[in-house]
Amino acid sequence: MKLSRHLLATLLLVMAAGAGAACPPLLDARFKTLQGEPFDLCQHAGKPILVVNTASKCGFTPQFEKLEALYRKYKDRGLLVIGFPSNDFKQELATNKEIGDFCKLTYMVQFPMMEASSVTGSSANPLFQRLTAASDTSPKWNFYKYLIAPDGKTVTAFNSRVAPDDARIVDQIEAWLKPR
Repeated sequence: MKLSRHLLATLLLVMAAGAGAACPPLLDARFKTLQGEPFDLCQHAGKPILVVNTASKCGFTPQFEKLEALYRKYKDRGLLVIGFPSNDFKQELATNKEIGDFCKLTYMVQFPMMEASSVTGSSANPLFQRLTAASDTSPKWNFYKYLIAPDGKTVTAFNSRVAPDDARIVDQIEAWLKPR
């Protein structure tokens, strides 16, 4: 199949532009969802991202409702909410399937949930190691929140007691979102 010179030139320009757009190091991470599907965080560069370490049997677990509401309200304008189940604080279910069923059936969670992993200490997954370094704050409990700016560098940490719909979080997200 022959490509016209114009089409070939356009294709090469698009490929060159994509090659020059490097993923911010903070977001250079690949995971699997609770369902085993690949998830590349780089695909969300340029968007505000709210990262949360979750647990199914925690007093803060009802925050799933507000996380899901935030996601549904702003996802079409660019917000990514992403959950990382962890048993670091001994309050998570045993398997990824159990976690996924719980999130879906109890809180109707539609935002991406990754496979269970560690989020603290030297065994923390690479993203949480980077979030801890960037914010100088590691999760002290479940439902710590990290708000990543669209620049992929700026990170603000919020402890478990700060609800997902707290004005400090929502105001910053709204400032970064695409206009309606």
